[in-house]
Amino acid sequence: MLEAPAAPLKGAALIKDEVTRLPDKPGVYRMMGEEGEVLYVGKARSLKKRVIQYAQGRFHTQRIAHMVDLTRSMEFITTRTETDALLLEINLIKQLKPRFNVLLRDDKSFPEIVIRREHPAAQLRKHRGAHTIKGDYFGPFASANAVNRTLNTLQKAFLLRSCSDSVYESRTRPCMLHQIKRCAAPCTGLIALDDYAALVEQAEAFLRGKSRAVMGKLSDDMQAASDEMEFEQAARLRDRIRALASVAQETQINPETLEEADVFALHAEGGQACVQVFFFRAGQNWGNRAYFPRVDKSDEDADVMGAFLGQFYDDKPIPKLILVSTDPAEEVLLEEAFAQKSGRKVEISRPQRGEKRQLVDHALTNAREALGRRMAEGSAQAKLLTGVAEAFGLDSPPERIEVYDNSHIMGTNAVGGMIVAGPEGFQKSQYRKFNIRGTDITPGDDFGMMKEVLRRRFARLAKDEEEGQETVRPDLVLIDGGMGQIAAVMEVMADLGVDDVAVVGVAKGPDRDAGLERFFIPGKPYFMLEPKSPVLYYLQRLRDEAHRFAIGTHRAKRSAEMKKNPLDEIDGVGPGRKRALLHAFGSARGVARASVEDLMKVEGVSGPLAERVHAYFRK
Repeated sequence: MLEAPAAPLKGAALIKDEVTRLPDKPGVYRMMGEEGEVLYVGKARSLKKRVIQYAQGRFHTQRIAHMVDLTRSMEFITTRTETDALLLEINLIKQLKPRFNVLLRDDKSFPEIVIRREHPAAQLRKHRGAHTIKGDYFGPFASANAVNRTLNTLQKAFLLRSCSDSVYESRTRPCMLHQIKRCAAPCTGLIALDDYAALVEQAEAFLRGKSRAVMGKLSDDMQAASDEMEFEQAARLRDRIRALASVAQETQINPETLEEADVFALHAEGGQACVQVFFFRAGQNWGNRAYFPRVDKSDEDADVMGAFLGQFYDDKPIPKLILVSTDPAEEVLLEEAFAQKSGRKVEISRPQRGEKRQLVDHALTNAREALGRRMAEGSAQAKLLTGVAEAFGLDSPPERIEVYDNSHIMGTNAVGGMIVAGPEGFQKSQYRKFNIRGTDITPGDDFGMMKEVLRRRFARLAKDEEEGQETVRPDLVLIDGGMGQIAAVMEVMADLGVDDVAVVGVAKGPDRDAGLERFFIPGKPYFMLEPKSPVLYYLQRLRDEAHRFAIGTHRAKRSAEMKKNPLDEIDGVGPGRKRALLHAFGSARGVARASVEDLMKVEGVSGPLAERVHAYFRK
């Protein structure tokens, strides 16, 4: 009689078995569940000594015991040093988002200012992402508004261009920014490139914290111009000094003893946490942002701070000084990892007195207030979602609401927009736009556009589910429209076999008055909510946000369409040849009027290409 195969090991028994083959070396381990999902990622100075602790059954919290019970397999990676293990652990946590790790959420990149040096006349612009452009980077700024305000000021003070290279090359007369005294107009030769380069150096010095030296130099130049009775020049210098002074006035906190640092303050309460981050660069406050990492109520503050710092700086520039309200776990190891990444010494400090302590206390107050607001909003949000479930007959409050709207002008540049909301409010990272591509849709056919958007959205969802990818189905779909739109959407849902998602149409009243909205549910007569109902106000906000997003997407597409250059459509005309043609003839219209012979005189334009360009404009 054959013996039955032994049951696969799991939990503590599986971990105990794995330990027998583990080396006494640094590395990273992953604990996996029944479906292969990653439950936890950890690092260790010694994999063998660290992992054996999970098999001994002595756990600090019930949560860790539950994690061990769910473990069905483990994976290991050895590293050269514990610092390398820490860096790998941080990267894997951000990629895999394990259920039992502290997780930094909403990790968008920060905007920066870059002085782009790839052109004889350097360009001042906003930048996000990797440093792929040759130039000098300054940041991070906490928000787009903060960087836009600073750019505005720098344009007034240093008159640096912000236009693209193609616009620069095609200018024949100064643009509006020169007229309002925000650009020196190097494009048309109104300032020599050497003098323009001096402005660039002044801007760089200011952004590096040498504001007093820059303002002192401008003040001396203003006095000299006044002594020479060049009063217009003196007035221009005065305006530039005022613009620079406004930078200091716009920020509430500008430390006197701190040139470059990030300040982190953690406040945890009721199983939730807020980390408030302030950025100080060049002796100025460049804004702050609140984060709400995913934590468990059993997590220690030191562990939360350590995990947060590691994930935060995984893809961001690291300052020389990091001030914290709570000493992070494995502080020395973090300092070593940050020094390895940045190529210079990095200090993590919890100040005890003086101005630095005041900055940390200020950040901690902000963290405490931000978490209080979030917890209050969360309670109110839960009540609203319960009200939505009651209004639409749902079994439970919706966790994910998707709202759809279309935007176009006479059928042109048609786009669809999807916004997402849930217990934590609007989830802007989940928003999606859809360029309407259907060739069989009559321009202005709202039903056809809505069908295309929903078909693409749910066909993709079904495909991802078939392939075993992680997906999230909406509990409720809101459509901007009445029974016609609902019928179109339900036709798509039936085709795709989606029958477990509630669909509701929201249509404005007869005079399109807010408060008189009618709601349409398939198979039921339409109904209205109480005019002053909080649930009605909430649904109005959802619809208005979808409308705003769709219109914004449409305007961006229309603007891009208007800026298109005919030369972009010609095969063989890349950025270099396009720049050469515009420089030679001033504009696309000038290129259109040129003969084949004239086109061939432009550097890089061969005979066949000249004929192709000539033929294109004479179709």
